[in-house]
Amino acid sequence: MTVRARICGRRTVQGLSGNGCIRWWLFASLLLLSLGASAERALVIGSKNFTESYLLGEIVAQLLEGEGFPVTRRFGLGGTLICYEALISGEIDLYVEYTGTITEVILSSDVAPEHDALLAPLAERGLQPLPELGFDNTYALVLPAGRAGELGVDRISQLSDLPSLRVAFSHEFLRRQDGWPGLRDHYDLRQRPVGIEHGLAYQALVRGSIDVTDAYSTDGDLERYGLVTLTDDRDFFPRYAALPLAREDLPDATRQTVARLAGRIDDERMRGLNAEVVVGKRSFAAVAADFLAAEGFAPSPVAAATWRGELLTNTIRHLQLTLMALAMAVVIGLPLGVLVHRSRRASRVMLYGAGLLQTIPSIALLALMIPVFGIGVLPAIVALFLYSLLPILRATVTALISVDPLLRRVAVGMGLTDLQQVRYLLLPLALPNVMAGIRTAAVISIGTATLAAFVGAGGLGQPIVTGLALNDPGLILQGAIPAAGLAIATELCFEGLERWLIPAHLRRASTI
Repeated sequence: MTVRARICGRRTVQGLSGNGCIRWWLFASLLLLSLGASAERALVIGSKNFTESYLLGEIVAQLLEGEGFPVTRRFGLGGTLICYEALISGEIDLYVEYTGTITEVILSSDVAPEHDALLAPLAERGLQPLPELGFDNTYALVLPAGRAGELGVDRISQLSDLPSLRVAFSHEFLRRQDGWPGLRDHYDLRQRPVGIEHGLAYQALVRGSIDVTDAYSTDGDLERYGLVTLTDDRDFFPRYAALPLAREDLPDATRQTVARLAGRIDDERMRGLNAEVVVGKRSFAAVAADFLAAEGFAPSPVAAATWRGELLTNTIRHLQLTLMALAMAVVIGLPLGVLVHRSRRASRVMLYGAGLLQTIPSIALLALMIPVFGIGVLPAIVALFLYSLLPILRATVTALISVDPLLRRVAVGMGLTDLQQVRYLLLPLALPNVMAGIRTAAVISIGTATLAAFVGAGGLGQPIVTGLALNDPGLILQGAIPAAGLAIATELCFEGLERWLIPAHLRRASTI
């Protein structure tokens, strides 16, 4: 046996020199991606991440499927601006928006929140509002009936005399000019609101954690929790008529099909449909199917997915995201660590840059990816790659600079070139720590990938996001438990991989 083999261990040298693990990761990732590929271009229907938007998106999707159009759903996108950017970039073809939101958030202009007034300014952006659905879902401020009676309030203007009220608003409402900033100035309000997920605000009201939150006038939760809607006595909120917002290049046949929904849903009916989901605990698909059947539309030929089917689909997509991101991080992070480890300055710069990326909140990093990469799998993979890079880069650099200098001098004395030193000495000795870094990156990626649902990438974050919108702990657990299981399985797989790749004496040394 040669000196080189005794130092490294035969299995380790063969595994590293062949890049077997990296090839396996890439092969598995490409195989998983091919499972989700679609041969035919489908219409992509989007939705925001609240109950009514999910339901309306499902109604539109099933209507189109009933007429023979292939449809892809991208539901639960983070908010107005994410949906709008996705529509502009062509990542989605249509989603249901509201006239007040279009004027205040998308156009940021004094255009009247009416269908005809929106045609010209939206056409300049390559968009077209389809006919209104028939209901007006305006913003409202709500509080529990008992608390309203105790305070003696039934109008928004009365809140100006109650500055100590505990107020929490949805994050989008806090930023919109037709939300808290404008409302505060219009009514001279002095409360200091905090941000909260829309679906969780109702639970906070019921528990008495907060006094007031924002709501939509057609929310099914208003009756469910016995909430009082405060009168907008100074007419602040504009008109929020619901309408499908589509790209101008949407085929005429598709546009005409969706336009058949015009005027079919009034305020009371929309509130009832929402209540069927929120109070009746029915699925979006079931409620949408019943509505379309009652209106005489053809049923969707797409069978309703079972929870097992959805779990399998979400798990496969979750693995797609994490495997691709991890493979990219290994392929780039490992050679980069080898290149910079000899230079203290270069190492510090690389580690500082990678560490700086990890200080960016994950949901913010995903949002920053949208203007560059759009929505869906690609921005999610890029964000996860950036989060996976630091553990691998740090572990590689730290392990390489920790190799005994005496062994380096022996390698030079043996006449090994720099490349041979890296291949036969440095990497085998650094392998235990490098594998630990890859393991850490894999677990981080699995956890962070649940947020990818906010940009339409799917995965196990999809039921979590939907569960937050519906305030349904069971649905949240359908995503959280499998994600935790994947993390545990990953730990066990890496333990086995390390036993196979790393000689016993190096494994023992790495644990001392």
